[in-house]
Amino acid sequence: MQTTAAAPSTAVPAIEVTDLRRSYGDFEAVRGISFEVRPGEVFALLGVNGAGKTSALEVLEGLAAPGGGSVRIHGADPVRDRTAVRSRMGMLLQSSGLPGDLTVAETVRSWAGTLSAPRDADEAIAQVGLTGRADVRVRSLSGGERRRLDLALAVLGRPDVVVLDEPTTGLDPESRRQVWRLVQDMVDGGAAVVLTTHHLEEAEELADRVAILKAGRIVLSGTQEEIAETQPAVVRFTLDAGTPQPPVPTAVQVVSTGPRYEWHTRALQPVLAELLAWAAEHGVVLRYLQATAASLEQAFLAVAEGRVGEAA
Repeated sequence: MQTTAAAPSTAVPAIEVTDLRRSYGDFEAVRGISFEVRPGEVFALLGVNGAGKTSALEVLEGLAAPGGGSVRIHGADPVRDRTAVRSRMGMLLQSSGLPGDLTVAETVRSWAGTLSAPRDADEAIAQVGLTGRADVRVRSLSGGERRRLDLALAVLGRPDVVVLDEPTTGLDPESRRQVWRLVQDMVDGGAAVVLTTHHLEEAEELADRVAILKAGRIVLSGTQEEIAETQPAVVRFTLDAGTPQPPVPTAVQVVSTGPRYEWHTRALQPVLAELLAWAAEHGVVLRYLQATAASLEQAFLAVAEGRVGEAA
């Protein structure tokens, strides 16, 4: 059954997606997804390639009409009310196609000329760490530098709704964290942010709530903690030859036994305490002992590998 996470109730939603559908011919890429994003919140859409993330974002951005359901940005339809929505929205597409002959500074200033209340061009360039490259033509930028320029343009108009499609693709770790700080600054200022990413660390760092898509449907949705709790914790250890087998606690699902043991459990602390007590009592060394709490990554892989049922 599809889940839709409850958003905080402190503000009216900036983004409302209800039973959204989108098809390409006979292929339904988005099959009835629903979610809300409130001001000051980051919502991450995760999923493997082809899950429907970009297809959904293009409807939010007003670049395509829904095949069914609805999208509202501050109550307005992003297709029919494009002029009203566009002035409040910043978009970062997977590929921008910027003219290569303009410099970074010329590109930002040209873009600013299309906006009603842009931020200072030099400030925007500095925010994404491109001050030293301001006079360089776009075609001479590295892939990561172009991505940072795309982001500068996305937030140039001080939007209060921001849609980011894989914002840190091609960035080195330092640049990625710089982008994270910029996103956090926007959120602190009250912006509502929707992003897709293939970096789970990015979702863990930024997202207040997450939805994991598969085949156009939301399979899991909620806070990171809620999603992680759908998966068991894992205990692994190795015993020397001739060592007696430990008793298996009732809260354990045994995945493998001897010499390399793997237990899955939703009661990590008491299971681990029982195992350690047994080892101490019998003088047993638990070699390579690992106890790993459930995580967002674990849930993501469970969905991708079909170990969590597809939403109805």
